[in-house]
Amino acid sequence: QVQLVESGGGLVQAGGSLRLSCAASGSIFSISDMGWYRQAPGKQRELVAIITRAGITTYAASVTGRFTISRDNAKNTVYLQINGLKPDDTAVYYCTATTGLYKYWGQGTQVAVSS
Repeated sequence: QVQLVESGGGLVQAGGSLRLSCAASGSIFSISDMGWYRQAPGKQRELVAIITRAGITTYAASVTGRFTISRDNAKNTVYLQINGLKPDDTAVYYCTATTGLYKYWGQGTQVAVSS
């Protein structure tokens, strides 16, 4: 079992920045990829970014250049630096951790961007 706890969400003005954090606990030795997804009101959950244990990253086209995912394996924590926030970025952001074929999810942290 892996437990994930996100933090860092909030209400910001367009153009602002946030840094989301997600701390993993439990069977952390088995975690390979970690990542972030988001779900906006009335929309399906979508991938934001993924980072492998080796630090290889993948981003959704909509966030490339504005979002940066990073990972501290010693702290079992994954981060998402969000710059140039837009109202369309308003969503609940979920952290994920993959072990083998199973993906664990955090409870989510709300990001709201005002115009």
